[in-house]
Amino acid sequence: MRAVLKAQINKTDRNDARGVAQMMRAGLYRPVHVKTLRSQKLRTLLTHRKLLQSKAIAIDNDLRGTLRNLGLKVGMVGTVQFEARIKELVENLPDLAVLIEPLLVVRRVLREQLGILHRRLLTIVRDDEVCRRLMTVPGVGPVVALTYRATVDVPARFRNSKSVGAAFGLTPSKYQSGEINRTGAISRCGDEMMRVMLYEAAQTMLVVSTKWSWLKAWAMKIARHRGMKKAIVALARRLAVIMHRIWVDGTEFRWTRDIAAA
Repeated sequence: MRAVLKAQINKTDRNDARGVAQMMRAGLYRPVHVKTLRSQKLRTLLTHRKLLQSKAIAIDNDLRGTLRNLGLKVGMVGTVQFEARIKELVENLPDLAVLIEPLLVVRRVLREQLGILHRRLLTIVRDDEVCRRLMTVPGVGPVVALTYRATVDVPARFRNSKSVGAAFGLTPSKYQSGEINRTGAISRCGDEMMRVMLYEAAQTMLVVSTKWSWLKAWAMKIARHRGMKKAIVALARRLAVIMHRIWVDGTEFRWTRDIAAA
């Protein structure tokens, strides 16, 4: 809109109003879905949980890096035993322990509040029928299911399930001009959090999960021909489509082709 209005010789409020009205009549703007209040609240829960998680991980990494510079290696240790391991390393270094303790206190509080938000998330998912059905898809856990529910909000706003992948920026971008016709990487438009969640779900299915399904077989075939990264992106896009279809049809994931075709 700003670029169009700058083309006017005289900028006045009246001319700006006329320009805005002309753009609306020309159909250059499309209606945007406004999420329901419930979806906005769910999104707030997911965003706050992700924020606390990222800050807690940042503190862990900072502590590891600080001690590594002093020749103290934390090593492979779980989240629960992390603080005890740090205190063990600085036990004979009281001057360093005084500097480390404030970070440990902040980390402890962050982990505690993160646990509260995560338990709240699990309670919501357990009581939500749609989320439970979405979790029948391999690789889709409570966080992915709730993120999908909050992002899509109203499944009827997508006329075709295949358009969900494009809305999340998981379809290739295209540039065409004269003799040039180039297909690029995925567009990365739309909701970034949802795109990341779908990518992680696809990665979990292909790399972590050992249970076989027709969907994993389809993605592994792509991986053999075009590489694992492209297979994960393709699988993430298809997961978005399948989850939308499950939501609309009120069904669950079907593990074999025979059952899916029935």
